[in-house]
Amino acid sequence: MNLSVNSELVFCVLRYCSNSPTESLRFFSWAHSHYTPTSVEFEELVKIFILHRKYESMWKTIQQMQKQQLSLSCDTLSFIIEEYGKNGFIDQAVEVFNKSTNLGCKQTVSVYNSLLFALCEVKMFHGAYALIRRMIRKGKVPDKGTYTVLVNGWCSSGKIKEAQDFLEDMSKKRFNPPVRGRDLLIEGLLNAGYLESAKKMVRRMTKEGFVPDIATFNSLVETICKTEEIDFCIDMYHSVCKLGLCPDINTYKILIPAASKVGRIDEAFRILINSIEQGYKPFPSLYAPIIKGLCRKWQFDDTFSFFGEMKIKGHAPNRPVYTMLITMCGCGGRFTDAANYLVEMTELGLAPISRCFDMVTDGLKNCGKHDLAKRIEQLEVSVRRV
Repeated sequence: MNLSVNSELVFCVLRYCSNSPTESLRFFSWAHSHYTPTSVEFEELVKIFILHRKYESMWKTIQQMQKQQLSLSCDTLSFIIEEYGKNGFIDQAVEVFNKSTNLGCKQTVSVYNSLLFALCEVKMFHGAYALIRRMIRKGKVPDKGTYTVLVNGWCSSGKIKEAQDFLEDMSKKRFNPPVRGRDLLIEGLLNAGYLESAKKMVRRMTKEGFVPDIATFNSLVETICKTEEIDFCIDMYHSVCKLGLCPDINTYKILIPAASKVGRIDEAFRILINSIEQGYKPFPSLYAPIIKGLCRKWQFDDTFSFFGEMKIKGHAPNRPVYTMLITMCGCGGRFTDAANYLVEMTELGLAPISRCFDMVTDGLKNCGKHDLAKRIEQLEVSVRRV
């Protein structure tokens, strides 16, 4: 096989073999004799070594890079610092940070944030705060990542007051975060698993007439929905909407399926209508859960009416939606309706699965509708020929 060894090939192989540092090094050494590596392949090998704690091999690879006059990118340097922090080697993380210039990388805000992350991983919060003060003295402006790292670290250790004090202190120094402090605290509590505390903070905010930003609200709702506290999410949704929060498509993607799953079909339908009024054209993934919920309640006439409306107002139904609807019709004994949807989806160029054909034909025969069953069998044969 005439295979050309180049940068793209070597990078892809290293990515594929990232779980095997020894084999990755062996391949890279072989490839090195056939072409001149770029910094991209070297950095991929460096990442493999740091992930597997092969620190000596990692530094040898970095030295090889320097001999070829190649520099580490800030992203790779940040990756090394964070991995040292995750594994508890904070002295090594600080050492890498301090000699970043010698490694050909400037101490950017993202590099500072990586060392902040490492310090927070080992609970050295005073050191993290001192690093931020140094960062400001050096003329660097903290970004959202800076605040997020430190707030998440404090929240994960249960130090909510310290996180609040930090945000207030930064605000006094006129270094306000790009997002509001309360949103950072809520996200920090969620990341740390303090769901009840996050819920209390949102309740307090809404009572005071404030609302979280949409990204924070969506994160909170998604987390709470996983615990199946759907009623709380729906009530909170209506509360924040009254206070002026404008939901986005992700809000609807979370709430509509969650409400449908627990049988709150009226609420799911109301939220879907809100999304349409807001200008969103419903995707099948939004209206399919409502269809399924209606079928489970044996409200087939409402289901068919709603489905017909969505074919006009929403995006066209896809194969999974038709498959689900046909299956639900079959489970409810509505085999004639299931047959009609089989025909409809084939007319749209969507091929039904064999299970749907079998279920519908067997159901029609058991109902004594042999002529229709025969037509469906013929339809299956014609579909399989195409």
